Amino acid sequence: MIQDMDWEADLARYSSSKPFSHEQSIWAIWVYRFGRRTGELQPGLRQRCYTKIYWLLFRIVETITGISLPKSCKIGPGLRIWHFGNIFIHPESVIGANCTLRQGVTIGNRVENGAAPVIGNNVDFGAYAQILGGITIGNNCKIGAMSVVLCDVPDGATAVGAPARIIHAKSESI
Repeated sequence: MIQDMDWEADLARYSSSKPFSHEQSIWAIWVYRFGRRTGELQPGLRQRCYTKIYWLLFRIVETITGISLPKSCKIGPGLRIWHFGNIFIHPESVIGANCTLRQGVTIGNRVENGAAPVIGNNVDFGAYAQILGGITIGNNCKIGAMSVVLCDVPDGATAVGAPARIIHAKSESI
């Protein structure tokens, strides 16, 4: 079996020794990682079969959990989803390592065929946060619950409100 370091980092962020029986969000993350591994297979019958299995699992898990993590988005290792449900990630989004999502988070575009967000590492999203458009969220940021982020957020900042405003940013050392 192929070792998947990203999947192992995801599992490490779950405290339970049996996350599959205690946290439905891990199902969506596993299907996402399976889909990514399927895309890396050599073209042929095996890849086609695994792709069909992926799409079936994706739709089942998406329907049961309300989490949409398409295999085309790029998600770094260590993804943690607290309180599953109503989570939508745009297929062209990029999410860094060790990010945390809570229920109701949307990371998507603002207009049809518009650009998708790019998220840095160690970003913590509050419940129902909406990150929309071709924006960049820096590393080590916090996005408050129910915030609607429509502009870039610098490294180390906290963004809250609708539309979101920066309430705290770590000062840079010179």
